[in-house]
Amino acid sequence: MSRHFQVTFDAHDPRALASFWRDVLGYAHPGPPGVELPEGADPLAAWDDFLARIGVPEEQRNTRSAVEDPEGNGPRLFFQQVPEGKAAKNRVHLDVRVAPGLQGEERMAALEAECDRLVALGAKRVRRYEAAPPLSAGFIVMADPEGNEFCLD
Repeated sequence: MSRHFQVTFDAHDPRALASFWRDVLGYAHPGPPGVELPEGADPLAAWDDFLARIGVPEEQRNTRSAVEDPEGNGPRLFFQQVPEGKAAKNRVHLDVRVAPGLQGEERMAALEAECDRLVALGAKRVRRYEAAPPLSAGFIVMADPEGNEFCLD
């Protein structure tokens, strides 16, 4: 039997990092438990109202956040506030698959276009790796706004 899982990120600013990954992956913020969001409603505003209503102090309202695949296919991403900063290279990272099946210059052009989009969202380009057949078709290493590495593949 397979298991559902979520990927958890430690973060200084869970809401901002969740919003970055929402935009990278085309995910969405879920609404609060038991709250039916009308079409077009802002789920983050609904969370603010929900947390205030249940008595969560304002300084604790950005201690966690999450985004989910609206189609239900990808894993949930959860962001939890931690006091310490990132100290070393990630042992686990995400590969954002933006060019599956593409090869050569067409592949690298697709990766570069996505890299430009993500830099505009706040990511940092780290390094481009050229194709090295037969094991690698080429990829770009990036870092999210809090320094977590990920790859465009």
